[in-house]
Amino acid sequence: MLLKEIAVLYYNLFHMSVVEDIAEVKNNAPENAEEIIKDFSILEEMAQAGVLYGRKKASTHPKMLGFIQAVRNGVGIFDLPQTLEAVEKAQAFLKEIVQKGGQVLLVGTQPSAQDLIKQSSEKFNFPYVIQRWLGGTLTNFKTLSTRINRYLQLKADRATGKLDKYTKKERLDFDREIDRMERLFGGLDNMQKLPDAVLLIDSKVHITALKEANLLKIPVVAVINSDSDPDFVQYPIPANSRSKTSVQWILAKLDSAMEEGKKSGVIANK
Repeated sequence: MLLKEIAVLYYNLFHMSVVEDIAEVKNNAPENAEEIIKDFSILEEMAQAGVLYGRKKASTHPKMLGFIQAVRNGVGIFDLPQTLEAVEKAQAFLKEIVQKGGQVLLVGTQPSAQDLIKQSSEKFNFPYVIQRWLGGTLTNFKTLSTRINRYLQLKADRATGKLDKYTKKERLDFDREIDRMERLFGGLDNMQKLPDAVLLIDSKVHITALKEANLLKIPVVAVINSDSDPDFVQYPIPANSRSKTSVQWILAKLDSAMEEGKKSGVIANK
């Protein structure tokens, strides 16, 4: 990818507008630059999805300044070629994890991420967290596993009628316990061991999950907004973590890489 050439075109974009006049920039590209145009179209796609918008300039973390291309109306604008390069690195890493039969824990508790995280997780039968992160989910996994096993056992007993022997009040108590556990462990019931990687939508929002993964040396892929510290994330993706369309675009790219890893892993094991 000719990122330097793309960056020049991308920079010119900000002398006009963020998205509206992008076609003019593409039309002014050098001759015989089909590869540049192709890659620039990806940047256009990212811009349309809102990937480029960070937080307000005042809240920008000093270590994120290198990822900021410009400031418009007080809002930091991410350097999309860098974001695209970060997505590609994360894709390669996740593809390898899945190819080897590894498991990824996906975490996104914000309303903009919850449905998308659940959908992505279910594609690969991966564990996920979309409510609140329970402290010790990773660092106290042994205890968590015991509670998850009880949750699964209660669900199974209710489904098979084994709870019918109890009184109505006792069955109601069991139902309430199952509902409460569903909210806490609903996405973790298939996590039989510590994950091989963790994917976070906004590392600042999920700082406890990030710290636990770091303590256990579990690699982290994370969408990091401009107010986050990138140092503790092994595969940071500087991008808008608050927009649903932005998160959707990023997850779609990561999903495609994991799907490739899944297919190639199946072929290799035949």
